[in-house]
Formats: sequence, structure tokens, C-alpha cells
Amino acid sequence: MTGWSCLVTGAGGFLGQRIVHLLVQEEGLQEIRALDKFFTQDTKEEFSKLNTKTKVTIVEGDILDTQSLRRACQGISVVIHTAAVIDVSGVLPAQIIMEVNLKGTQLLLEACVQASVSIFIYTSSIEVAGPNSYKEIIQAAHEDDHHESIWFCSIPMQQKAGLRRAVLKANGCPLRNGGTLYTCALRPTFIYGERSKFSVANPVYVGNVAWAHIMASRALRDSNKAPDIQGQFYYVSDDTPHQSYDNLNYNLSKEWGLCLDSGPSIPLSLMYWLAFLLEMVSFLLRPIYNFQPPFTRHLLTLSNSVFTVSYKKAQRHLGYEPLFSWEEAKRKTGEWVGSLVQQHKGTLQTKTQ
Repeated sequence: MTGWSCLVTGAGGFLGQRIVHLLVQEEGLQEIRALDKFFTQDTKEEFSKLNTKTKVTIVEGDILDTQSLRRACQGISVVIHTAAVIDVSGVLPAQIIMEVNLKGTQLLLEACVQASVSIFIYTSSIEVAGPNSYKEIIQAAHEDDHHESIWFCSIPMQQKAGLRRAVLKANGCPLRNGGTLYTCALRPTFIYGERSKFSVANPVYVGNVAWAHIMASRALRDSNKAPDIQGQFYYVSDDTPHQSYDNLNYNLSKEWGLCLDSGPSIPLSLMYWLAFLLEMVSFLLRPIYNFQPPFTRHLLTLSNSVFTVSYKKAQRHLGYEPLFSWEEAKRKTGEWVGSLVQQHKGTLQTKTQ
């Protein structure tokens, strides 16, 4: 496909920005439409300074605005959908998460059909697959293993599973111009890197996740590769060593003075039952008070499990290979952490003067 164009939703976010930065290097790409509800001034300036012949158009619009989505999709060849509400602490009302993540994706798929967008790439989540228990060890999981999360009692988990199924089910849907919509989903492990809000076990560098989206767009535009990819999902990981929360944060920040906690720790089994009690208190108080537990059984499971995946299927079908090595990812993220430390020191010095 020559002379193509791409819409990136959530383009002002952690992953979306990196996808835009890599997309501008793609051959034949005439325009990138960067869609988000809000862009910081820094992001706008970054996009305006990109050294590229590709036109980068910033579109501030709501994923729930049907007319805005249809205008954004007009003349677009490929949609990369990363926009989502992520709420690991359970602060946001379930209705807001439902509206943005589920309804927003459905509206975007409908807009693609009306505007005859032929390729739709969806960013899924590893949480759809697990882990389910901190006692269970799963290593190098493959897509054909059919791992499914047991945490479907929560609204976010129901949405994540439902969204992935809806996107893959839309593969083969007829378009308004008589063409066909082809879809695939990428399921990255937990993402870290510059501007990350948190880091977790079984990590993957943000630049490599963005690169996987680029490779998926190339493969779906390739008539020889596309038939094997349409309607499929792919785990996305890289060669970052599998490690705990604490070890990852330590490895990324140790040169700036971060130390591992050497104090006594509460046994995980006791923390798990304490989380259960806190969840029960939250449930009982819900009619009169919105109590949010500081941690839940699900979060404890996510942060204390051995659950790793293989990117071999993405390697075979998409031609995906990590663009950034662990050493390069560690250096880049460490430099960013260092800039935050220096900025914080400068702020403290200013306040004490």
C-alpha cells in the first residue's frame, strides 16, 4: 500500500506518543492523525518538531463523539487504537471506564466501517490472560495455550476480554465502499520506559511495544502476510529480564540512589487475606461510602506471580524483533529517571532559598 494514512487514538498517551514517533519513519505514509481528548503543550511541540515529510495532524476529540470519530477516520487507511482509561486503584466509577473503553471502541469500529478504513490494530492487555494465582508458575506462554483470567468479576477485566473479542470478531466485516475490514490485537506485557507511571514484573519496553504496532501495520498492508494475521492476537514482549517490581525499579534507578527495601516484610499469604478483608469492607460500605482498598487480591497476584509470555508468534507472523535491547531500554529509562531527580532537586533548592 503506497500513499497511505494512519489514525492513532490515545496519541497523547505513554504508548501513543511512541507509536507516532516511529510511524513518521514509515515509507509512503502521507499523514498521521494523532487523536486524543487532550494534548499537553509539550506533546504538541514534540510532534511539530518531528523531522519528517509525513504530515502530523493533531486532533483533539472525544472517543465517545460519533461525529468527531467519523471525521477523524475519513481518508484513513489504518487505525491504531491505544486509547483507554486505565485505573489500577479503582478510583474511577465503573460507568466511566465502561463508556470510554467499551463504547468508545465500538463507536470507533463503526466509524471505520462508515469511512471504509481497511485495517484496525487494537492494543489489548496481558491481564486478559492472567496471572490467576501467585502460587502458579507459567513461563513462555503462547497464544495457543488459551490462558484466560479468572478475575472476570471486575468490570475492567470483563471489558478487556470483551473488547479483544469484539475487535477480532469485526475482522472480515464489509465496509461501506465494498471493501473489507481486517483487524488484529496486540497483547503487550507490562510496559515500562520513559514517562511510565509505574513499572511491574514481566516488563516490556515501551519502544518495543510501539515497534510491534508498526510491524503489525506493515504486515496487514502486505497482501502475502495479511491472511495469516487477520483476526489474530499476539503477545508482545522483549528481552528485558523477567524480574519483580522492586528489582526492575532498582535496576532502572540505582545510579540515582534508589535502594531496595531491606526491612521486614509481611508474608504474601497474610497480605492476600488482608486484601480479601479490605475488599469485603469496601463492598459493605459501598451504599454509604466509597472506600477504596489500598491494595487488592488482584493487584497482589499481578505483582507477585511468575507469568511470562513468548513473542515467537509475533516474530513469525509480523516479523517482529525488539528494536531496543535491554541495555538500551535501561539506559534510556535511567536517563529519564535521572532528569526527574535533578528536576526535583532543583525545585527543593528553589524553595529553600
